[in-house]
Amino acid sequence: MSEEFDLSEFEISMVIRQMEFSDIKKLLSMQELCFPGMEPWEEGHLKSHLETFPEGQMVAELDGEIIGSCSSLIINFDEYDDRHTWDDVTDEGYITNHNPDGYNMYGIEVMVHPDYRRMKVGQRLYEARKELARELNLKSIILGGRIPNYHKFAEEMSPREYVDSVSRHKIYDPVLTFQLMNDFTLMRVNPNYLPDDKASKKYATLMEWNNVDYKPVTKRHFKTSYPVRICVVQYLMRKISSFEEMAHQCEYFVDVASDANSDFVVFPEIFTTQLMSFMDEISPSQAVRKMTEYTPQYIELFMNLAVRYNVNIIGGSHFVEEEDEEIYNISYLFRRDGSIEKQYKIHITPNERKWWGISAGDAVRVFDTDCGKIAIQICYDIEFPELARIATDAGANIIFTPFCTEDRQGYLRVRYCAQARAVENQIYTVISGTVGNLPQTENMDIQYAQSAIFAPSDFEFARDGIVGETNANLEMVLIGDVDLEILRRQRQDGTVKQLKDRRHDVYRIEYKKD
Repeated sequence: MSEEFDLSEFEISMVIRQMEFSDIKKLLSMQELCFPGMEPWEEGHLKSHLETFPEGQMVAELDGEIIGSCSSLIINFDEYDDRHTWDDVTDEGYITNHNPDGYNMYGIEVMVHPDYRRMKVGQRLYEARKELARELNLKSIILGGRIPNYHKFAEEMSPREYVDSVSRHKIYDPVLTFQLMNDFTLMRVNPNYLPDDKASKKYATLMEWNNVDYKPVTKRHFKTSYPVRICVVQYLMRKISSFEEMAHQCEYFVDVASDANSDFVVFPEIFTTQLMSFMDEISPSQAVRKMTEYTPQYIELFMNLAVRYNVNIIGGSHFVEEEDEEIYNISYLFRRDGSIEKQYKIHITPNERKWWGISAGDAVRVFDTDCGKIAIQICYDIEFPELARIATDAGANIIFTPFCTEDRQGYLRVRYCAQARAVENQIYTVISGTVGNLPQTENMDIQYAQSAIFAPSDFEFARDGIVGETNANLEMVLIGDVDLEILRRQRQDGTVKQLKDRRHDVYRIEYKKD
């Protein structure tokens, strides 16, 4: 009996998979081979793609070697000018204009290593992109395609005549012919699409593939508003005799927020230091460590309140001792579905270091909620504009800032910076502070606050960019509505467009994370 061949020796592995951060350097090298003479991606572009819309970034891999890739984002195409450029529709390559609620996928690049062409790698990437569009129930895929052979015919025919000839199979163009063969139809020809595309004479064909499986979703076509109701607690610091006494106060405010059908209720920074008022501890640093023993009760309290009253809770912030025996200032998000997230305070004030020995966190978090993406930046953190920009680029529409300040000067630093962040990033910001006095509690004896909800400054938003504000230094709540749909539209068509008009060619923020 003859021996059977070991077929595994002849097998090869061709896979299309999601791009990973470890692929970036290989892709940058491959792009220089695929598009000689054109300005290549920078590492920051591809990192932004993966942070913003990882599912839309794909690579083709042959026996473990990357031989092709494609990049995409989601938009509402109707919001863009017919004569848009590649920079317009990609936010200069960073895709921070990606709209997860959009209904068109926009393909911004496909490349195949020159040594592996005519292996249908591009077709495989296109099919993977189509399958993703079906999975996400997107109406179509749109792309701006190069016409790299046009320079050979530019003296004898217009771009429209060239495209017509390619469509009739009289002329071969490696990109346009390929797109037509993959069921894309011509929408129009756009001039000045890619300024460095000399072969195409800066022209591009706008192409579209329609998803025949698309099921129209009414809210995406006729949505006129997306209101989110926020209840801001301006909390009075008073002497208490037990944790249960503080818990009763907190439940009262959550009940008020729930009765008003609020989506979020926000408590101030370190309002739990009220617990120190019944502790027999003179040293502030020791009192803080003693207070951290209440962390399990604090988390259980707010988790139960969020679920029972059906409202998302920004639980102010609380001092927490972790396994490294360091104490952190942490704000928790208690979702109404019972899940919990946390944001560490990143910038620690001199006062916190001196009196309490608080350690700093090192990550900017953006959280998914049933009302879109949000971020939490505790007090001093809102005074550093880089953090808000990082959060906005990661999709945050609202930044909540629990704060605790002892005088008007400190309060105004928080307020003015929160208002500035709302304007700079075209987002809503919310500040929630403590008022009152704790005479027997060292370093927490006086408070100053006027809590508020801020909006960008433009015609569609509240006058002066202030959705609402409390009276200064009185215990009360503020309830206000913000509209995420107005926010989305203003980012595209506002009087000014701070996010779209950034000069990435001059400056950018680099987020150094693990």
